[in-house]
Amino acid sequence: MGKRITLNCSGKLLSLEKPAVMGILNVTDDSFYDGGRYRSEEEIVSRCEAILEEGAEIIDVGAVSTRPGTEGIDAVAEERKLEDALRVIRKRFPDATLSLDTYRADIARRMVNDYGVDIINDISAGTMDEKMFETVACLNVPYVLMHMQGTPATMQVNPVYGDPSGEVIRFFSDAIFRLRSLGVKDIIVDPGFGFGKTVEHNYELLRSMHRLDIFECPVLAGVSRKSMICKCIETDAHHALNGTTAVNTLALLNGADILRVHDVREAVECIKIVEMYRNGSKS
Repeated sequence: MGKRITLNCSGKLLSLEKPAVMGILNVTDDSFYDGGRYRSEEEIVSRCEAILEEGAEIIDVGAVSTRPGTEGIDAVAEERKLEDALRVIRKRFPDATLSLDTYRADIARRMVNDYGVDIINDISAGTMDEKMFETVACLNVPYVLMHMQGTPATMQVNPVYGDPSGEVIRFFSDAIFRLRSLGVKDIIVDPGFGFGKTVEHNYELLRSMHRLDIFECPVLAGVSRKSMICKCIETDAHHALNGTTAVNTLALLNGADILRVHDVREAVECIKIVEMYRNGSKS
């Protein structure tokens, strides 16, 4: 059959015939790069406008920081932050395709039902809430299935793999079987760069990312300004845009269909260049 090239987002078909950009909107206080930057209604609207105007197809909204070592926030605080943000976003951008970055099934259900969220993006692949797979199946929305070793609080404490690529593939094989047995049709796989991996693990997964095509699912790459870049070029997240573009290019060449990024314009330009390189014509 080949890889799926469309996602059914609340009845809207999102084409992945060429790679798409997912722009990040963190309404967290302590995310590793932009925590605390988008709190007021004006800041949220301005960020969404920029994401869409610069060419992203998806806005990914999250209220819980998942940077290494964080304990996160409780469900009540997460729900309040998301409701405040989504109420504003849906009023100003009713047709925007929204992804929700959460690992809590009850919150996923409420935000889909109350605010028309189109995609659930779960860093834990159902491991932090056993109800998530059944909930996504009932909601009938696309689901980002991400690999993570451990939890955000523990994931970077000496992560160990015998075969990083093989272990990630086996993890996805089991999870995808369970999701499809529940009737989930639109599954996006995310190898989880930076989530329970050393720098070396991350680059091994990047080199072998094309192996994920065996699942015939779109592949999401989220490398934006992460430590796999910062440690390699000896910089920090605030100076890692050039490195991010380089790694995004490698991800596209190895099969990424969605780039999850802080810097939308640069990611869109990266896709255009890779498409020109591949096809010899403007995308």
